[in-house]
Amino acid sequence: MKNFFSLLAIAALSAASLTTFAQAGDDKSKRPSPPAEAKETLASGATVTINYSQPSVKGRTIGKDLEPMTGEIWRTGANEATTFTTTKDIKVNGGVLPAGKYALFTISNDKEWTVIFNKKSDQWGAYSYSKDLDAVRIQAKATKSELFSEKLTFTIGKTGAINILWGNYLVEFTAQ
Repeated sequence: MKNFFSLLAIAALSAASLTTFAQAGDDKSKRPSPPAEAKETLASGATVTINYSQPSVKGRTIGKDLEPMTGEIWRTGANEATTFTTTKDIKVNGGVLPAGKYALFTISNDKEWTVIFNKKSDQWGAYSYSKDLDAVRIQAKATKSELFSEKLTFTIGKTGAINILWGNYLVEFTAQ
C-alpha cells in the first residue's frame, strides 16, 4: 500500500511538471530564456528588428559550459533561432542584405565573431542550419565589455550600430 501511494505521488508530480512545461510552451514569457526584441528605424528608413530568446549566464562560463563555443555555430540566443528582419535592403558591415527575414547565427572567436544572416529564418536552434542558405556573412569586432550582461542582449542604435552583449562580450557591427 505504501508503494501504491508513493507511485501515485510520483505520478501526480510528473503530471504537474508536464502541465507546467506545456503551459510554459504556450506562453513564451514563462520560459527560462524569455523572448526579447530590439527594434529601430535607421536613417535610411529601414526598420531593423531582432527577435531572440534571452539565456542567462547563471554563474556558468561562456565558451566552456555555455554557448557560444569557440569556432562553433550558435543561434545567438536560446530556443528558436534568433531572427533579423529588415524592411529595406541594407548594408551590414559593407555586405548587402536584401529586405527580408533571416535567422541570425554567430561563430565566436576572441577578437572577432562571424555574424551570419541565413535565409531559413524559421528553425529551432542551429540544428538544421545550412551554410548553403547563408545570404551574408560578416566579421564583427569582439571586445571585452566593461559591464557584465547576465542576459543576452541586443541593442540597435539610430545610427545603425548593433551590439550583442553577453557576459563580458561586446560584439559590434553596423547596419545602414
